[in-house]
Amino acid sequence: MAQTTPIPQSQDDADIVAPIVAEQTADDATRAAIVEQLAETESADKDDNTRQVLPFITRLYGGLVMLLGVCTIPLIIYELAYGIRQVLDGNVTIDALALPFILSCVEVVVLIANAACMAVFGVQLLRSHRRHAARWAYALMPLTLAHGMLSLALEGFGQNLLGPFVQMAILVALSVTLDPALLQERQLQWHLKRMDEHDAYNRAVQADMLGRDQSGKGYISLDFFNIFWLFVVGCVVGLAIETVYHFVLVHEYQDRAGLLWGPFSPIYGCGAVILTVCLNRLWRKNPVVIFLASAVIGGAFEFFVSWFMEAAFGITAWDYTGQWLSIGGRTSGKYMVFWGLLGLAWIKFVLPYLLRLINRIPWQVRYSLTAVCAALMLVDIVMTLMALDCWYSRVSGVPQSAPISQFFAEHFDDAYMQHRFQTMTIDPSKSGRIA
Repeated sequence: MAQTTPIPQSQDDADIVAPIVAEQTADDATRAAIVEQLAETESADKDDNTRQVLPFITRLYGGLVMLLGVCTIPLIIYELAYGIRQVLDGNVTIDALALPFILSCVEVVVLIANAACMAVFGVQLLRSHRRHAARWAYALMPLTLAHGMLSLALEGFGQNLLGPFVQMAILVALSVTLDPALLQERQLQWHLKRMDEHDAYNRAVQADMLGRDQSGKGYISLDFFNIFWLFVVGCVVGLAIETVYHFVLVHEYQDRAGLLWGPFSPIYGCGAVILTVCLNRLWRKNPVVIFLASAVIGGAFEFFVSWFMEAAFGITAWDYTGQWLSIGGRTSGKYMVFWGLLGLAWIKFVLPYLLRLINRIPWQVRYSLTAVCAALMLVDIVMTLMALDCWYSRVSGVPQSAPISQFFAEHFDDAYMQHRFQTMTIDPSKSGRIA
């Protein structure tokens, strides 16, 4: 909305105000042109989704993907039928309650769903249905992520993850570039956002609203900048709270870090992000509602993390067996209450002050600084996963002949890992790996 410009009282005032009025008028005209272009883009996309033919290399990839998907489904079904026949004939003995068998069954379901979606995705690419292909790419992303996590749990960190990683990278690239209308829309929206960004920033600073959800539906804007720094602060603060709690409880200092380098506990970082995302629209609700929601979300998250660490690496980092409302020793009523209190304090008290703190990062460097820190955090996470996988292999008695295995055995041996991750113990018999 254009602001009312005061009427100049003199020629000098007019000389000063005139450029401001001209610049403001030009900005308004540019905004109107961009909004009109956005509307035309949406209208043209609805009228004709297949007007622009995809490049030959993309359609060739689509054909290969379609063939791969169509051929994979019968192969999986054949192998599944063959395995069932082997079991029925008594040639193979399985334990239906064993974790590897359960994970393998889930992986089969995921692979069939992934193959079916890949076949449809390939058809959309062949027919140059850009928007539909982009939507199928988005649908394939969670299936690819699930395949990668199951592969990590069954086979460990190795070449088995190369396929899901490459597929995810291709899907991300295609989802961005498939539809020129979507790409143009993003570019136009970005330009429109940049035009309003400076004014919005000034208004937010004056109203102490920087980083807030301007739609009013939630408290915080769930953009990458806010989410990343919430994760980092959650990692550090969560580690500090757990360390102090353990020291007060047993009068002993114990390193509770969860990554190779730095004072980070990714469990608390992920927990902070999940609580923020799930409770963002509940911040005005009754504290009892927030407490109960936090307790359920935190308990479910803690249960999943404990299960996945055990299934992937045979790691037990905590065991609440025997405690009040213990669920498999992975979570308990006591710690669900803690999660409820943490979530309530996080949403009602901590988040407002934390939002002001992280948005004190200078405006000029915030995105470049965030990108660099995110890259360093990603390296730390990947190196930690590889170190845990090599630690598991050494405990399991797997020969460490590969150069990467020898590197980790030399720099992150069993003594180093046990000292760094003092709460973790590895028992290969508890893992879900098939080898």
